[in-house]
This record gives sequence, C-alpha cells and structure tokens, in this order.
Amino acid sequence: MITSSIATNIPRPFVKYPNGESTGKIEIHRDDPIKKPLISIIIPTADATRDGLLPSLLEQLKLQTFRDFEIIVIIGDTRQGRAINCGAQVAEGKYLVTFDDDTRLGHTDLLENMANQIEQHSDIGMAGVANLVPPDASFFVKRIMKELPRRTSPMVTEIIDSDMAEHPCCIIPRDVFLKVGGENEIIPRGLDPYLRQAIRNAGYRVVVLPGIYIHHLPPKTFHKFVKQFYRNGKMAAYVNKFYPEFVIELTTRHGDKVSEKRSTLIRVVSYIGRLLKTFLTLRIFYLLSLVLYLTGYVIGTVTLKESDV
Repeated sequence: MITSSIATNIPRPFVKYPNGESTGKIEIHRDDPIKKPLISIIIPTADATRDGLLPSLLEQLKLQTFRDFEIIVIIGDTRQGRAINCGAQVAEGKYLVTFDDDTRLGHTDLLENMANQIEQHSDIGMAGVANLVPPDASFFVKRIMKELPRRTSPMVTEIIDSDMAEHPCCIIPRDVFLKVGGENEIIPRGLDPYLRQAIRNAGYRVVVLPGIYIHHLPPKTFHKFVKQFYRNGKMAAYVNKFYPEFVIELTTRHGDKVSEKRSTLIRVVSYIGRLLKTFLTLRIFYLLSLVLYLTGYVIGTVTLKESDV
C-alpha cells in the first residue's frame, strides 16, 4: 500500500460552518495511486495511535474482502468535524466512510456489504451499522454498554430509518456530504445529530443497514469513564450556551422519530426523571454518567467563554 502525506491547511469551499485552518497532517493510503476508489475511508485521530487501537483498525482494514478503497487519516486536528471535512476535500471516492480511531470492525465483509447495499438505494444519504458488545469485553465495559442508552444498537433484518447512524462507522455519498455543507466545524459536540438533521433536511434517508456490525467501546478504565462523561457535559454546555440552534434531540431506538427541540424546563424535568429512574432500577453506571454529565454541564454553563474551546 502506497502512503503519501499532505498538510491539512487546504481550502474547504463546500463547508457551511467553517472554523479556521486545520492543523496537523493528512496521510493517504492507497493500493493504486492512479485509479479512483469507490470508497474513501476517513479516520480523524489526535495522536495516530489511540492506545494502539488505530493501528489495530488499519490492520483490520487490510483483511476486508472489499479492496476498492483509500484510507485518509487526519492527524492532530482538535476539531473532529474540521478533520473529517479536510478528509472529504481530498477524498476521491464516490462514498465516504467514517470510522473513529477506536472502532473495531465486526467482520471481514463489512465494507463489501455497506457498498453493495448503498449502491442499490439512491435515496439514502447516511447509513450506519449495529454496535454490539464484544464477547471479550471486560465486566466494566459490558455493564456500561448494557446500561447506557445509545452505547449499543441492535442488529436489524432490513434497512430501517434510524437515528443510530453515527461516525464510528457510517457511509455517506460524497456528493450528498458536499451538498449539505459537510460537518459542522464550530461545535465541539453534537456532530452526529447535526449531520443527520442536515442530510434529512436535504431530502435523504438516514438509516441503519442489516447484517453489519462493529464494536465501539466506552472507556476501559474508571478514570477515563469519569473524564469522558464530565467533558461531554461541559462541551454540551458550551454548545447550548453559544450555539443553541445546533442543539438537537436524540432517540434511543431504531425507527423512532426525532422530536422537535424541547424547552429548557422540559429538558430539566426529563433529566431529573432519568436520574430517579436509574437510581430506582440500580443502573449504577448510567446513574454515575448522568451525574458526571450534569456536573460538567453546570460548571461549563457558569465558567466557559466562547473562546475557551
């Protein structure tokens, strides 16, 4: 496989919500430097390793039965949305596939199945896959994935409209991605909901594909768990405080319709209700995640300035 590197400070004229020049670099891995691939795989990463998970993902990609792809790794950009947009700008594939740098592929024909299915449905603008609990996960990881909503998503038997299509593994026609203005580079959190809404508003379906799955795991240690959910709350506060127009509701099951944005009062009452329900049902890790998120949200609301992120 041939690897080339370029700087990330490239113009991105298609972007609807830009945020300055990118930093870091782009690595492009291709088997054939001349032939345009069908799929461009885009993987943003902070340090090009993610505790060894990114090298593992790259090795898994070598075992895929489908080979008509290029891999674009964007290294060192602090904004995930901007990193993905930089990858899309240099991508040459008809379809973009995004992976997080800690995604584990479920099977060797994953890309083949994704490509075959989306090629048959021109009305699909974004397609995700199931996220299953791996059998070798630790007790800690299994409990988090089973207790927390959206940490897993079940397999489906047919293509189904779903809010569970997410960046850890999804496929998007490149022309659709460019048409909607790409990722939102301004917000540090809420990229998945924003992109799904933009694609739906453009008249395309957002779905989950049958027969395909990955493993996308939560933090493996308690310390990282605390750090992640506290930061999630703080970044959610930042978006709500400075960019409330980008706050979008979520669903927790395939097929559920995304509701309109709720008022602050309703959101507060709903959150209190979830806290009580998780306490009564003894879902300890879910309860802890809610408390950590709330703590980060309150502190972020009080202390964050727009220039802080």
